[in-house]
Amino acid sequence: MEDVQEQQSPLLGQDGENEIVVESAPSVHREPPQDGNGPPKVDSKEEVLRDKVKKRIMKEGHGPIPSKYSTCFLHYRAWTESTQHKFEDTWDEQRPLEMILGKEKKEMTGLAIGVSSMKAGERALIHVGWELGYGIEGNFSFPNVPPSADLLYEVELIGFDETKEGKARGDMTVEERIGAADRRKMDGNALFKEEKLEEAMQQYEMAIAYMGDDFMFQLFGKYRDMALAVKNPCHLNMAASLIKLKRYEEAIGQCSVVLAEDENNVKALFRRAKARAELGQTDAAREDFLKARKFAPQDKAIARELRLLAEHDKAVYQKQKEIYKGIFGPTPEPKPKQTNWLIIIWQWLLSLFYSLFRREKRKAA
Repeated sequence: MEDVQEQQSPLLGQDGENEIVVESAPSVHREPPQDGNGPPKVDSKEEVLRDKVKKRIMKEGHGPIPSKYSTCFLHYRAWTESTQHKFEDTWDEQRPLEMILGKEKKEMTGLAIGVSSMKAGERALIHVGWELGYGIEGNFSFPNVPPSADLLYEVELIGFDETKEGKARGDMTVEERIGAADRRKMDGNALFKEEKLEEAMQQYEMAIAYMGDDFMFQLFGKYRDMALAVKNPCHLNMAASLIKLKRYEEAIGQCSVVLAEDENNVKALFRRAKARAELGQTDAAREDFLKARKFAPQDKAIARELRLLAEHDKAVYQKQKEIYKGIFGPTPEPKPKQTNWLIIIWQWLLSLFYSLFRREKRKAA
């Protein structure tokens, strides 16, 4: 594996074409918003989008809004307003929703109106009246929604494809889906070069969305290899971005997805180890670094990180030693023994008497 400058490593850089090297600072998983229990409290100005649909922006997005028939990729959580019962959560399911505006399911009409007003990367709380949700009868299968229930949606629009993409994922051939994902990956790479990390991650997430678990499960042989050649670099690029953003837990998750497919992937091992080290998980980090070194024994970045871990452990040991010293106090110095001159004189006299006795005995003999 090619080495670079002392403070940089391709192991932390971008994957795919046009390898990018970044500072070594710091499935489809996005950061779950807020606490995951009840709907969030939002203080921004309420915008009336249409009768029965209102929106409060939680996080501003960027760029244009989607047009009719755009394919939108979004994460959301949904609650019934009256009971605060959460009945759906794509963050928990780790799978974003694909919605074609103008072709959405009837019960998602209100949600689609809200999404059509959002920019890529925007997060918002959307209120939908029951008339544009599950209606007067509700839904008694999955998801379970009571009759005439007004709804609250916490939504993040990951991104969207305009109608030029031509088809929904389900209508695409294998080659078309992999090609669409690869285009998103390359768009993400361009944004990554510009240090637009949040926007880059949105592109990578959309690429990954084209290759969900249900799709990958059906692939074998060369098609699976083609898909993984796009999918795995997206996860690794997500991890590199998340490390730079100091979102280490999420970075670990992205690397673990890759390692589930390729347990010896050096970049995944290295980046997961970096994230673990930043979280203070030094034993787990060392295990990953050592495994990565088996497959890239000459890589200077791995050697440097192992050296830093050893120095960290030494510093921790010294600090603990000082703490224990403060608790128990310094080790007492041994007291010097006092000299007993009477014993010394007595021993000298005995020795002298014994010498005289032996001398007299020899004379007598």
